Amino acid sequence: MAADDLRARVEAVIDTIRPLLQADGGDVELVEILEDNTVNVRLKGACGGCPMSRITLKRGIETRVKEAIPEIKSVEAV
Repeated sequence: MAADDLRARVEAVIDTIRPLLQADGGDVELVEILEDNTVNVRLKGACGGCPMSRITLKRGIETRVKEAIPEIKSVEAV
């Protein structure tokens, strides 16, 4: 049950970020949360091939997720 709750919490944070990415033609999809609390996401659309995607991932998505859910270790693109 805890894993489902964690997934729901991560999805809720991603849902707050998604409109910003969609405004630029991109999107993000939660793929999985590993046992060590690493979140794997897939950057889609314009974000998938953007040279700034690493900055978006780490300074944008990861920062917001870790602020809201401190037990998250990192957010990685797969």
